[in-house]
Amino acid sequence: MVGNNAEIRVLLRRKQASQRPSMATYFCYYRAGNETALATMNDDTLISSPPKTFPALEALIRAHYAAMRPQFQAGAAFMLDNPGEVAVSSMRSLAVRAQVQPSTFVRLAQHLGFAGWAELRALFVERLAGDPKAYAFKAKNIVKRSNSDNLIAEIFSAQRANLDASEPKSADQLLGAARTMVKARHVHVAGFRAAFSTAFLLHYLYRLFRTSVSLVEGGAGALEQELRAFSSYDAVVVVSFAPYSSEALRVADAAKEAGAKLIALTDSAVAPIALRADHTILFSHESPSFFPSMAAATAVAESLIELVISIDDDKAVKRLEIAEHDLHRTGAYMR
Repeated sequence: MVGNNAEIRVLLRRKQASQRPSMATYFCYYRAGNETALATMNDDTLISSPPKTFPALEALIRAHYAAMRPQFQAGAAFMLDNPGEVAVSSMRSLAVRAQVQPSTFVRLAQHLGFAGWAELRALFVERLAGDPKAYAFKAKNIVKRSNSDNLIAEIFSAQRANLDASEPKSADQLLGAARTMVKARHVHVAGFRAAFSTAFLLHYLYRLFRTSVSLVEGGAGALEQELRAFSSYDAVVVVSFAPYSSEALRVADAAKEAGAKLIALTDSAVAPIALRADHTILFSHESPSFFPSMAAATAVAESLIELVISIDDDKAVKRLEIAEHDLHRTGAYMR
């Protein structure tokens, strides 16, 4: 994911009147990590000097994703969401998964300033070599057994595959998100429709040891009133995955307008809420069922809470003990 130190600025200048008015020259300055570059762009190639690291590539794609043609968007989204597969799979198999033509990846690579696909893919291979957890992902591919008669085995296999795929996607961002939640004066959690269960779980677990949390529900048309409670001292956690809820996007926009820190739990690095987020935690939800799998989303939510407790240390444990004692004392828990 793109760190908070990433800065992206895009300046547009028209060519002089003597040149064709339909052409434009773009000057793009971007910085990701320790890399900086100044590049010139035209309508066919985004930049003339390609990014040299994976974080810089990700920063560039996210900055220009909305302006890309649909086929490039599909290819770019697949690459960022499945970096391990890009490093170990053929271009043809990736194209099948991304539902684009193989040539799309070649043109996308050139659009991003690379000579061709091999040069772009090299960044993903380099990333894989530097991440020990990604090696495990290399050996675990999601296998869809749509023709299997054993539906139960197929579903459980998909759940395990989602968990295996989500760990390398989310591990880097979880700790930073947990620290943001600990520092926040108040935490607001939102998730709508299929994502509500994950949001409710986060809210319930967090409230066991911290009362400074609210569940944004938007019931009875009260969403706007709940959004007005956001402040620059708060953190807002939004859970959403495709097809993305319009309410989730409204919550994300309100968080940014209020100056709050936005934590996105979602399925794509270029999901609408991810493009606005300070922290983006990804999970997979593939399923042979008609309903998306929530196993990985649940694991991500529980991991986030565990990290918050570990950072909060003894204070969180003490408050959790008090809450548990009260639940037994009041009869909420039965022996």
